[in-house]
Order: sequence, then structure tokens, then C-alpha cells
Amino acid sequence: MVSRSELKYIQSLGQKKYRDIEGVFVAEGPKLVKELIESPNVQLEKIYALNEWLEENESFLKSLDVTVIDETELERISQFKTPNKVLAIVKKFETKVVPAKEGISLVLDGIQDPGNFGTIIRIADWFGVPQIICNADCADMYNAKAVQATMGSIARVNIFYTDPSAWLKQQGSVRIYAAMLEGKDVTKMTSIREGLVIIGNESKGIDKDLLQLANERISIPRKGSAESLNAAVATGIILSHLV
Repeated sequence: MVSRSELKYIQSLGQKKYRDIEGVFVAEGPKLVKELIESPNVQLEKIYALNEWLEENESFLKSLDVTVIDETELERISQFKTPNKVLAIVKKFETKVVPAKEGISLVLDGIQDPGNFGTIIRIADWFGVPQIICNADCADMYNAKAVQATMGSIARVNIFYTDPSAWLKQQGSVRIYAAMLEGKDVTKMTSIREGLVIIGNESKGIDKDLLQLANERISIPRKGSAESLNAAVATGIILSHLV
């Protein structure tokens, strides 16, 4: 059973201010929570679950702190309209501002939609991209919708927020690619071993200061009449050709 104080505490974590104060975030749903439990660098502080989920997963819960709740309680603590069996309170990850390493990294400029942002994290994980650099205009990586969209990839990709212009200037000779509506056809490019790929806001594009730092502008050829591509979709297409 969830106490009144626990209820207020969990509900408060829907706001970034309280997630920052407490150093935790909320993850919901059987697949996501199981992914986090099985990730070695994840610390789960508390799990609230229906008895049905507990019986299905008892074998790998080990010494985790689990409270059995009913569907009404789950609805009260969930941050979604349709809660799904289990909710976990998870400690935020230790992320560091690190230099570009060998391989490809993403630089996100103003990706504000949490679902879109979380999907990009998942795409990065799929293609083996080790880190994502975000500016302050990007969504909070611990927003419930962002966490949900990552489907556990949030635990495997290093994500940090910084001034990308200043950071890019410190990366030496690492080549920088800017995703644009007009640029070199990415489908005709050979794969790269190292590089930084800037993905901008769908409507605003890439900030001019960032754009000036790019060595090359790349583009996905348009065949139809759509004005633009969703940022996550564009990221997936670009990485499929560059990685």
C-alpha cells in the first residue's frame, strides 16, 4: 500500500525541479523496468507493482525493495493515462562532460519533444553511438515520456547537457556534420569511423553558431512534398548510412 507521503513524493517527481532535488526519476512499464533491473549501472530505489507483475518476475527481483499495490494505487502514482503494472523510482545516472572519442556522437540542438528525444536515445543505442551532447533547449532526459521512449537505452548512452558550441570547439580535428534540408546526399556517403552529427529542431533547424562549426552539411534526399522530417526519423536514416 502507498502512504500519503509516498504518493505526494512520487507525484512530485513528474516535475524536473523535484527530480533534480531528489536525484531520481520515474520509470514505468514491465519492459522498461526489467531492462533497468538487468542493467549493471542502474540503481533502483523502490518498485511499486501489481501482484500479477510480481509473480511473473519474482525470480530476478533479488533484494530489490518492492511494494505490492492495486490498480487504483498505480493509477494515482502513474504519470501516464494508462499505467502498466509496475513503476520504479530510479537513481539518476552519473554523466560526465567528456571529449569526443573514436566513433560517432550526436549533438542535439533544441530537441524539445520528450518522446522524440527519448526515441533518438534509443536510436543511438541501436547504432552503437556512445554519447549524446545536448544544449539547454533540449527536453529533460528524465521526463517520463522521454524515459519511456528510450525503452531502457537511457542506461546505455552517456547523455550530458552543455554549451555545444564551446564543447565542439574543444574537439580538435573531429569532423562535424550538420543535418540540413540541403546538403550532401547522405545516402551516397561512405560510412565513417569518427564524427559528430548535429541534429536540429524540426522547425527551427540548427543554430547559426553551431552551423558555422560544421565541416560538412548533409541531407536526406526528398522524393515527395513533405516540408521536413521528424528529428528522430532523420537521425535513424542518417546513422543507418554513416555508421
